[in-house]
Amino acid sequence: MLRADARYHVTARANRKEMILESEQIKELFLEVVERCKKKYDFRIENFCIMGNHFHLIIRPGKGENLSAIMRWILGVFAMAYNRRNGLTGHVWGGRFYSQILASLREYLRIFDYIDSNPVRAGLVDGQGQWRYCGLWHARAGIGRICEITPDWLSRFLSFRTNPTLA
Repeated sequence: MLRADARYHVTARANRKEMILESEQIKELFLEVVERCKKKYDFRIENFCIMGNHFHLIIRPGKGENLSAIMRWILGVFAMAYNRRNGLTGHVWGGRFYSQILASLREYLRIFDYIDSNPVRAGLVDGQGQWRYCGLWHARAGIGRICEITPDWLSRFLSFRTNPTLA
């Protein structure tokens, strides 16, 4: 189901759950593909996390844009670049991406937190915002590469997480 002006939680996993996204070079390749896609399509990434065999995005397509077209481009271009770089052929992704509309602020904040907690739950870092391939790390480092978390929004979000009665 697609809805105008909606925010979506999108995730996709590598074929056979292989750890294709494990190296920094391949994570950088994924970020480059998303940057290229942002020049072709109008959308915002409001949070992201790249793990070893999957990724998460909070994505908001622009007016008149189609989430499926955006994701088809990202997944397809990444697969071609990954296969070319590694001398491979065939499927890179385990299937079509999964998406869910974030219908409320509560749901948005829950998924935002879930995305930032992914590398903590996996034991890769001790706390949220420490994983270099997450939106929160990029926001704290002042990198507006693909993620559009503003410092002002970030400070309000972090205040909310420590004091939910502010909502």
